Amino acid sequence: MDMTQDNVNQQHDSTQHYEVLQEMGDCYTSVGRYNQAQQYYEKAAVLSPDEPEPYVGLGVVALQQGALEDAQIAFRVACRLDAGCAKAYAGLGMVAQQRADYKQAFEMYLKCLDLDTDNLIALLGLFQTSCQMGSFSQVTHYLEVYLDMHPGDVSVMFPLAALYMKDGRFAQSRRVLLDLLALDKNHKDAADLLEEVEHSLAQTRQMGTEQIACAPKR
Repeated sequence: MDMTQDNVNQQHDSTQHYEVLQEMGDCYTSVGRYNQAQQYYEKAAVLSPDEPEPYVGLGVVALQQGALEDAQIAFRVACRLDAGCAKAYAGLGMVAQQRADYKQAFEMYLKCLDLDTDNLIALLGLFQTSCQMGSFSQVTHYLEVYLDMHPGDVSVMFPLAALYMKDGRFAQSRRVLLDLLALDKNHKDAADLLEEVEHSLAQTRQMGTEQIACAPKR
């Protein structure tokens, strides 16, 4: 076997080993075994130092353990390795949100969604930080885009309906809430909001009727 083929085989083995280490780290993270997860992510980072994913994993582990500074460093390394790593920006958004730096969190979540409109963590984080800041103009668009791709996602339908109501778009809010309750009839928050929306629609119709009645006849 020539040296070139030997190198190719070694590179293939190294890639496979890295992927196994990364997957093991993800598995341990998913079940809350963060010390083991950290060990696998660190090994993956040594094996493939140019890959952002191990640092995203290390950031998530640090975030779960309340080590915000360590999490921020890990997510920043991932961003430096790959400027298009949406997960790293979502991680930075979560760090900023936990520090109550809502402006920074908002910017990081927006950056993540610009790269990946399918990132539910960033989407809900953007909604939460918008509630803290009282600024909703950009959130509705991303919720609508996500819901187009995931039409039955109740976790997104409710905040979208709430934003429609806040904007005075009562008919759209009502339609989303009815769809939501068809999927989850026990969703109390949706039922309560629907009651408010129906009341607002009734008031709007009544005001329209009164304006017509009061208009001067020609």
